Amino acid sequence: MAKILIVLYPDPVTGYPPEYARDSIPAIGAYPSGATLPTPKELGFTPGQLVGSVSGNLGLKDWLESEGHTVVVTSDKEGADSVFEKELPDADVVISQPFWPAYLTADRITKAKKLQLVITAGIGSDHTDLDAANQQGITVAEVTYSNSISVAEHTVMQVLVLVRDFVTQHQISVDGGWNIADAVSRSYDLEGMRVGVFAAGRIGRAVIERLAPFGVQLSYTDRFRLPRDYEEKYGLTFHESIEDLVKEIDVLTVHAPLTEETRGLLDDELLATMTRGAYIVNPARGAIADRDAIVRALESGQLAGYAGDVWDPQPAPTDHPWRVMAHNAMTTHTSGTSLSGQARYAAGTREILEDWFAGAPIRPEYLIVEGGGYKGTGAHSYAQQPTRTHDQGGQ
Repeated sequence: MAKILIVLYPDPVTGYPPEYARDSIPAIGAYPSGATLPTPKELGFTPGQLVGSVSGNLGLKDWLESEGHTVVVTSDKEGADSVFEKELPDADVVISQPFWPAYLTADRITKAKKLQLVITAGIGSDHTDLDAANQQGITVAEVTYSNSISVAEHTVMQVLVLVRDFVTQHQISVDGGWNIADAVSRSYDLEGMRVGVFAAGRIGRAVIERLAPFGVQLSYTDRFRLPRDYEEKYGLTFHESIEDLVKEIDVLTVHAPLTEETRGLLDDELLATMTRGAYIVNPARGAIADRDAIVRALESGQLAGYAGDVWDPQPAPTDHPWRVMAHNAMTTHTSGTSLSGQARYAAGTREILEDWFAGAPIRPEYLIVEGGGYKGTGAHSYAQQPTRTHDQGGQ
């Protein structure tokens, strides 16, 4: 029998379960790519429930305990005396979400002598030291595509919020005002703007497809060039590098994984090459941006606005400057954990566990590392590879 350590965000401050706004969520038959949805034998929850918090436990606790496993579910993950630190050394499986990540550093992995499987309930496994996981032969998996559309929708929302300066206008309404001149002095139409997408994987392509009807001029950069017919369909211009891309756009959306190559990439030097008054929306990883460089660019007017859903670290400290910097529309990494997204990534997590315990192969699209090397999605997203041509297609 295994010990499973599940690290999730805390329950609502008003108590669990919350009062739901709707009685159900729409049923989706397949992902836009044609890939199948998670296919666990059972769910253990009702879709539309809050399963991403501790009491929701991804719908896993009762099932796992009925199979004889030991299950620890906690939100306490900070410091040497945290439940996470105390329970990790003899855990066989660790599960967490990118919104409330259990950071598995090389030191922690060394201490976790029994650890065999790490699952991200959602997308993004950079909170695990993947090199250390490879060295220890630990399998790392995530529920690829489960909340890609959730994040893409959030991205489009934040683009519009910034360009139309929604936050200012809404606050005037809340404050009882009607000062229209103040409300529109930084408000523009998105139509006609040049939008650049950094990394055109599943989320990046979903953003392209959702922004195209707004009449924008679309361009992108990626290690994997998209097929020619896709570029023609959406009027896409390909740039060989992020440095080339940012010189030619009004809005940048960021969808790259966090690697040593992308860490701190949006720095003073790069931001200075952008059109004055450009906007950035970053739902990928906070550490891709230089925290203080973003603040300086907003203060100087080089950037007209910055929105994102990701911080470094997470949860962000209360004094993090992005909470109060000028012209921001930040959210607290909620884009991928809508109730709809939760239903898919919880189901995918159970599917991975069912396969693991049965000794069956985990879907390649869920795999990041296995057997000491990058596999499946991990081979595309995290391993270093050259840019592909049109004929080879995209991610």
